[in-house]
Amino acid sequence: MDICIIGVGNILMQDEGVGPKVADILKRDYIFEPNIEIIDGGTLGLDLLPYIEKHKKILIIDVVDFGKEPGFIKILRGEEIPPYLKTKLSVHHVGVQDLLEVARLMDFMPEELVLVGIQPESIDLGLDLTPIIGGKLKKLTEEVLKILNSWGIKCALQSHQK
Repeated sequence: MDICIIGVGNILMQDEGVGPKVADILKRDYIFEPNIEIIDGGTLGLDLLPYIEKHKKILIIDVVDFGKEPGFIKILRGEEIPPYLKTKLSVHHVGVQDLLEVARLMDFMPEELVLVGIQPESIDLGLDLTPIIGGKLKKLTEEVLKILNSWGIKCALQSHQK
């Protein structure tokens, strides 16, 4: 498997948990050809380094402070990513920024690195996404599927979803 999707974020902090929720949707509802690895990266930070090291293409799903309205989605590629991670929304963002810096220093950077980011509405304590971000799950999933398609990955709904 040359491709890995990592949904990062803290599911105990409302919109912060959108990355793991999208990763779960992808695992539960889709079949990929050829097979790809999908990780609920939670708040693992540097513990995700082995995944960065062993895959050629990495797609990260996360909340990002774009300074835009809640629900704003933006795709960042390669060198576009680090400046956006400098503004921490929560403790886990230090982990993602550190992860990419260590990968760069150790020359583990994948051939392609893409971040699908969404502007959160709230990262207060809570298990549920805010209605605005919850309403964007389908759009986020579609953005991920478009990127996978551009990488030559075929995506199909699982039979229980048809």
